[in-house]
Amino acid sequence: MAIEKITMPQLGESVTEGTISKWLVSVGDHVNKYDPLAEVMTDKVNAEVPSSFSGTIKELIAGEDDTLPVGEVICLIEVEGTVPQEEQKTSDKTVEESAPKTADSQSNKSRYSPAVMRLSQEHNINLDAVTGTGAGGRITRKDILAVIEKGGAAEVKETSASTVQPEAPVAAAAPKTQQPASVVSAAGDQEIPVTGVRKAIAANMLRSKHEIPHAWTMVEVDVTNLVSYRDALKTEFKQKEGFNLTYFAFFVKAVAQALKEFPQMNSMWAGDRIVQKKDINVSIAVATDDALFVPVIKQADEKTIKGIAREITELAQKVRTGSLKSEDMQGGTFTVNNTGSFGSVQSMGIINYPQAAILQVESIVKRPVIIDNMIAVRDMVNLCLSLDHRVLDGLVCGRFLARVKEILESTSKENTSVY
Repeated sequence: MAIEKITMPQLGESVTEGTISKWLVSVGDHVNKYDPLAEVMTDKVNAEVPSSFSGTIKELIAGEDDTLPVGEVICLIEVEGTVPQEEQKTSDKTVEESAPKTADSQSNKSRYSPAVMRLSQEHNINLDAVTGTGAGGRITRKDILAVIEKGGAAEVKETSASTVQPEAPVAAAAPKTQQPASVVSAAGDQEIPVTGVRKAIAANMLRSKHEIPHAWTMVEVDVTNLVSYRDALKTEFKQKEGFNLTYFAFFVKAVAQALKEFPQMNSMWAGDRIVQKKDINVSIAVATDDALFVPVIKQADEKTIKGIAREITELAQKVRTGSLKSEDMQGGTFTVNNTGSFGSVQSMGIINYPQAAILQVESIVKRPVIIDNMIAVRDMVNLCLSLDHRVLDGLVCGRFLARVKEILESTSKENTSVY
């Protein structure tokens, strides 16, 4: 039987690493091809890693909470069936070189993931003195964090260069995760380890702000007729369709329609060229308690308001139940963020790299407005646009927002169908 490697998959565009949040198998378990092996978490999606083979789990290389780059080996599988003798010799040699002897728990313990290596080096921890709780005594990221929390890092002797043999070389350019010198923990402070998702979100936001010259603009929209129309429909719609008709669905539909009329807004910067995307795929921001995900409504311009409302409900449910798939996150060309759901009335969003713009839909609030020299109470909303000034200028963005405003202000029972 041959030994095959399962590696960390790329679970989305621009995803470079993933964190093993939970192993679904143990050493010795038999698995079939496509059976789930582990739950992996990235900044874009939580997903299950399927087996590429049928066979028996030989070794779990990565531990739970370990963060590994795409392509890094996470486990070994002894594959069913025979292989040519020459291939068998090669496989046997590979296993001898890369996998520890199962009878030697100390050998297994000394195979360290990149995440464990980074933490131990940053906190001067002697890994020989750490008791591993992973498979076969393997030291996991949790074990290192436990040592750090106990203040054991300063008490452990310095590790010599010959003591630790890393499983894979750590990139020299890897950023340090130590807290800034100006941040000092005092008695009673709580130190919260940065999760893989939070670290990836931080990296993407930093990249967006460093690479994209952001500019901002805002328009005020009178949505009184839209509010009346939606409120008149919502109860019957929920009874008939089984999901809510939200205000946000009307905003996403208006944006998709305006993107079709102003395709420059549906573009991306590509260094020596600007790529104007054909498909209008609207990303929507969905937050959980500790992370932000941006699933995509594909071909939003071709969908009705009802269809968009259904997708918003389904995607939000997937995010909150952890069942979002990588394909749900891919292909977005423009982002709409429902910041108004938190009571915000004005905000400046960070562009969802590599897109060229993000629109923040703020709270709908009642305000006194002057109409024909008379004061009237109207339902008003601010639309705040962040734009990539390499790709877009004020003229096209102004016209785009004016068109979105026109569509929303003309929404009514007489002019708009949700079907």
